[in-house]
Amino acid sequence: MQPKWLDWAQRLQAIAQSGLAYAPPQYDLERYEAVREIAAEMMAQSADTEIAPIRDLFASQAGYATPKVDVRAAIFRGTEILLVREREDGCWTLPGGWADIGESPSEAAVREVREESGYETRAVKLLALYDRNRHGHPPIPFHAYKVFFRCELVGGAPAHSSETSGVGWFAEDRLPALSLTRVTGAQIHRLFEHSRHPEWPTDFD
Repeated sequence: MQPKWLDWAQRLQAIAQSGLAYAPPQYDLERYEAVREIAAEMMAQSADTEIAPIRDLFASQAGYATPKVDVRAAIFRGTEILLVREREDGCWTLPGGWADIGESPSEAAVREVREESGYETRAVKLLALYDRNRHGHPPIPFHAYKVFFRCELVGGAPAHSSETSGVGWFAEDRLPALSLTRVTGAQIHRLFEHSRHPEWPTDFD
C-alpha cells in the first residue's frame, strides 16, 4: 500500500483540480488554489524534494480529476515473456505507457509495443485491471489504473526507441531487474499464471 501522506496529497490535488475546472467564484478559486498548494507542500515535504516542480505539475492538470490509465502488454513466446529496458532507469518492464486520447485501451497497448519493442501485435484478452496504489509500486504524484492485455505477435523485429534501450525474452525464473514504477515481479508472475490458465477470468482491483 502507498504511504498515507501520498493518498492525502493525491486526494487534495484531485479536489482542487476538479474545483478549479468549474470556474468557481473568486472566493472559492482562492480556496481551491490554497488546497492545491497544501497538496504540493505535503508531497514535497514527505518526498524530501523541491516544491517548484510539483507545484508546476499540479498547475498543469486541468479538468475534472480522474485516475490516469497505464496500459501494459504481456506477450509470450513459449515459456518466455517480452520485456523492454527503460532508458530512464536502466531496468526492464512490459511494453506500455499512458494511454492517449482518441485510442482504445487495446489500441494503446498495440501502439506501445510497436514503439518500444519494434514488434507488431494484436490484443487478444484483457488479463487484469489494477489500482496502481494497491500493488506495491513506488509512489507517483497521481492516482492511476493499470491495464494488462495479452497480446500475440504478428510481425516486426526487435528495435530500440527513444524510451527503450533493450528488447528481450525472459523465463519466469530469470527475470531481470524490473522498473518497479511500471511493473512488479508479482504482476509478471500473475501474468505467467494467466498464460498457463487461459480460461481464467480478468483480474481486477
